[in-house]
Amino acid sequence: MTNIVRPSYLPLYESGELERRVKELESRLNRCNLCPRQCFANRNAGERKFCRSGARPIVSSYCAHRGEEPVISGSRGSGTIFFGNCNMNCTYCQNHQISQPSDNRLQNEISCTKLAEIMIYLQDELRCHNINLVAPTHFVPQITRALLEAIPMGFHLPLVYNTGGYDRVETIVILDGIIDIYLPDLRYSSDRWAMKYSAAPMYVKNARAAIKEMNRQVGDLILDDDGMALKGMIVRHLILPNNIAGSENTLTWLVEEISPTVTISIMSQYYPTHLATGIPDLARKITTEEYSSVVDIVNKLGLENGWLQELGSDSNYQPDFEKEDHPFE
Repeated sequence: MTNIVRPSYLPLYESGELERRVKELESRLNRCNLCPRQCFANRNAGERKFCRSGARPIVSSYCAHRGEEPVISGSRGSGTIFFGNCNMNCTYCQNHQISQPSDNRLQNEISCTKLAEIMIYLQDELRCHNINLVAPTHFVPQITRALLEAIPMGFHLPLVYNTGGYDRVETIVILDGIIDIYLPDLRYSSDRWAMKYSAAPMYVKNARAAIKEMNRQVGDLILDDDGMALKGMIVRHLILPNNIAGSENTLTWLVEEISPTVTISIMSQYYPTHLATGIPDLARKITTEEYSSVVDIVNKLGLENGWLQELGSDSNYQPDFEKEDHPFE
């Protein structure tokens, strides 16, 4: 029988601490400094800057997603909520239909109460293992407000913070005890490439600082009796052509600065899409040699916890967010 573990946010709710943090986060929307850009947009007044987002959450799609890591997807799927827009601007983004839409998809703005109801639907109707928040960085206040409203409705699933890694450590600190599972990307080891291909200044410093704080909060991955993630961190690393990701530097840093037992997910699913088809450095899939090189680095560093996607996995990760029900099916 599976052990029943209370999510870490329930004691915060019961003590009133969760509500206090929600109010603090919402006040930051007056001069938004949630992410490393610190653009200070007054989102509560409707001002929109880089992420093109105001005071209401934008939800582009939600579903039971079965294509995540096995400890996230399990047998019933991860209750995945795809937020619209992004605080990065990756030229090769596989979710570019919703992360970088020209029309801002304002018709997908919803209330925090509706977001809470979606969380309950994914839990009660689809029986998902967790709630997987994809591109949550620019909607942290709205997500925590929805959580505050969902708990009295009976919400009790672990929350997965599924981020591109361009997070501000001061915001992650406020999420201590709210997020059970962190699932950050660590895209680059070079700020030059991060700026050129993702428009993300000082990505390396910010992503690494955020990941250190995430690890401090939740530590190594903890599974239940059925092998599902209850708490912990999984760091994703996408192999890019021409070593643009700087894989050896990134993986060495994880071993030396986080832990030799850190759980990693090495992804080979890159394929040229969006603007990448016109960029010579990115206009092809990764080669067998590039893939094997990263596998050799993983083995050399003794990284044993996690997953290595097989080469050729890109065909399984080409979402279409124009579909009404499920972008991956």
